[in-house]
Amino acid sequence: MLVRKGATVRYGPAIRIVPLSDDTELHASTARLLDERLDVVVATTGIGFRGWIEAAEGWGIGEALLDRLGKAAVLARGPKAKGAIRAAGLSEDYSPASESNAELLQHLLASGVDGQRIAVQLHGEPLPYFVDSLRDAGAEVIEIPVYRWVGPADPGPLDRLLDAVLDGSIDAMPFTSAPAAASMLAFAKRTARLPGVVDSLTHRIVVACVGPITAAPLAALGIPTVQPARARIGALARTVSQALEARSPRLQVAGRCIELRGQAAIVDGQWCDVAPAPMALLRVLAAEPGRVISRRELTSALPSGGEEHAVETAIGRLRTSLGEGKMVQTVVKRGYRLAVEAAL
Repeated sequence: MLVRKGATVRYGPAIRIVPLSDDTELHASTARLLDERLDVVVATTGIGFRGWIEAAEGWGIGEALLDRLGKAAVLARGPKAKGAIRAAGLSEDYSPASESNAELLQHLLASGVDGQRIAVQLHGEPLPYFVDSLRDAGAEVIEIPVYRWVGPADPGPLDRLLDAVLDGSIDAMPFTSAPAAASMLAFAKRTARLPGVVDSLTHRIVVACVGPITAAPLAALGIPTVQPARARIGALARTVSQALEARSPRLQVAGRCIELRGQAAIVDGQWCDVAPAPMALLRVLAAEPGRVISRRELTSALPSGGEEHAVETAIGRLRTSLGEGKMVQTVVKRGYRLAVEAAL
């Protein structure tokens, strides 16, 4: 969807899934669940619930699991989990309109859980607040760790993606799961790049998340995110597109119409590729059109830093890329400005 809108997509997988049939933790949790009675089961994701049932079938305990679940109250976080429950021949007893774990927890606590045995299907990482709240209310909780996440088998693509975040060649980063966001941040910390990555994600890059759960690891570090009204992948792609368009100023500069687009500029309808360093300076100049920006301010905007002569070199390359030297004016002993006539 993003490519169809003209984007160049770079991949940096931050996680991989442990095959359910090989997951000893899931097998142990399922066996424990079958040993005693079960009062409530909470399904948080459709793919996780389906995978759990399929894994149990592979172990030869699929029918026993479905029989045990069928005698319990089944709660579904959202429509995908609800669909997976029904596909397994079961029916849900409750599903919150908000599709949130918070409302699901509120419903459970309001109904009373003291003395109950509750299975909570996790969605790739622990849910400490959810589980601890149930335990504090007197419930016995069995955590079901389906599709457990671990780090990527090959960290190379993620390593290169973080380099691109730091050198200014990434404009947007969408995330579809909290484990992926957390793993990316953990990798940045292990490689001593976390402060720079957080700064880039906070001030320059559009960070989009499919929903608030996915955004949580980023929000904990103060990184702002945009999110679609509905937690769907298609809506996420549209949100990314709209956020980038909103951040693409169109200006009348030295008699030419210029529009900033990712790592390029459109000048009078002509596409002009711009290298990361000149593009970083163009964004700073366009953010305050017409104002004189000092060399010191522009130096701090360069992806790799540098001295003032690096700014002069980047400005020269910017003028060449735009094909019109008059668009970027030199103000002697003060700095540079765009020769802006009007914002369009």
